[in-house]
Amino acid sequence: MLLSLSIRNVVLIDKLDLDFKSGLSVLTGETGAGKSILLDSLGLLLGNRAETGLIRQGEDKLSVTGIFTKPADKQFSELLENYDLEADDELIIKRLLSRDGKNKIFFNDQPLSAKVLKEIGHFLVEVHGQFDNQGLLNPANHLDILDSYGRYQENLRVTAEAFANYKQAKKERVTAEQNIAQAKTDEDNLRHWVAELRQLNIVENEEENLMQRRQELMNAEKIVDSINYAYGALTQGADVSGALRQAQNAVDKVNLLVNDKYKSLAEMLEQAAIDVNESINELEDLASHISMNQSEQENIEERLFALRAMARKHQVSINDLPSVLVDFENKLSAIEYGEDKLKKLSAAEVEAKNEYIKQAKALSLKRQETAQNLDAQVMAELLPLKMEKAKFVTMISQTEEDNWSAKGYDTAVFTVSTNPNSPQGPLNKIASGGELARFMLALKVNLAQSASIGTMIFDEVDAGVGGATAQAVGERLARLAEKVQVLVVTHSPQVAARGNNHFKVAKHTTDNITTTTVTELNEKARHEEIARMLAGEVITDEARAAAKVLIEK
Repeated sequence: MLLSLSIRNVVLIDKLDLDFKSGLSVLTGETGAGKSILLDSLGLLLGNRAETGLIRQGEDKLSVTGIFTKPADKQFSELLENYDLEADDELIIKRLLSRDGKNKIFFNDQPLSAKVLKEIGHFLVEVHGQFDNQGLLNPANHLDILDSYGRYQENLRVTAEAFANYKQAKKERVTAEQNIAQAKTDEDNLRHWVAELRQLNIVENEEENLMQRRQELMNAEKIVDSINYAYGALTQGADVSGALRQAQNAVDKVNLLVNDKYKSLAEMLEQAAIDVNESINELEDLASHISMNQSEQENIEERLFALRAMARKHQVSINDLPSVLVDFENKLSAIEYGEDKLKKLSAAEVEAKNEYIKQAKALSLKRQETAQNLDAQVMAELLPLKMEKAKFVTMISQTEEDNWSAKGYDTAVFTVSTNPNSPQGPLNKIASGGELARFMLALKVNLAQSASIGTMIFDEVDAGVGGATAQAVGERLARLAEKVQVLVVTHSPQVAARGNNHFKVAKHTTDNITTTTVTELNEKARHEEIARMLAGEVITDEARAAAKVLIEK
């Protein structure tokens, strides 16, 4: 529910703070007074596009702040959790827009993107306006509207899941068929390539190992000279190993005199002697094993040439050649064993398709039940709206298989007839302007009652109707307001008379500066405003009396 709205520097509004209550709140005023500015401001808090043209002339920025009660909706809580947003019982949304186009949004003081704000806004307020009929008139939207009214989310979920499984099974079967067909076309080449790669017998990291070995062979003479020099340094001239042993013996004698005080030093000398002897042995072994074989180097060059030629042939790196072999072998296996696999995939596809049809049928039955209920509810609304001869029918039909989707195999179209003997036809083709407005209202009142939204706004949905029909419109909105908070922008005194709260929108010009104000009316001012709506510019006593009758009635 919307608790309050604060607006600063939006078009004709310089400063405005409004508090809202539950029930039916009506907003009235002369045409052009600025009622749409209120809706535009609220739209900013619901994620609508922010344009600098909304900033009041002479000001650098605008701001709009709204306070809402937190929706008791599991999906809303999951949405906040997904975006790491924190909220208690109340939500404070603030939006700032500067003349330079900088746009800032805050949700309980947490920065927010317009995209996420729009997702949040879907749970807070639903707007039904005189210009949003296009959505209801477009048959492409009718199935979604019916599903929203029906609230069979689990059926929609399992149908979508079954459709995804069916599409995946079909994709796997088609892919297998294409692979087998392509493999059969390339079979001779595949067998030749597999034989080549198997004969090449590539091992892991072979290129790196060969290049390292080639480097050793190319520098074998220098390597042997360096190793021999190191060997000579340790074995010729000074006896390094003997010197370490002598030093160790000397320290051992000292330790006998001082109770092993320098035991660690003796151990270090002993380890050093061991390391020197091992180094001498290792150097001697290396020198004897380093190859200077010219033919080995030639073999390595030939092997590298063969590997690189094969890699170029298949346009991969040498390290990828083993996986290329596996891929070719799999394609050959697909030819040999593909038919069995294809049979299994085809069976899985048929099973998935049957499961989808089963779930889509269950969903279709739900839709048919919901359509009958919606039709009956709309028809019940048409009688007091002076359309007792009209008929509203939701037509549900099954689409061709090519048009099946995650939503099932149904299409839905809202149809009407305005006279007993008239055929049913599309809503936007059959109804005249006034009839269309009443059909729209009957639909919206019912669709709105099915929503879990906390606040609903009706923007001049009573346009084009008057008298008893307008009174029936007011009665329906008042009845709806018993369940949710309803805000109505109206020019109809019959609708305004049903309000629990009444706000008057007015425009004032002082020193060539025009400002829109919104005032919550007390009981006396409310009577006067409704009398103005009845009489026009000059309010008569008769209009006041008629306003009193409307309100009391």
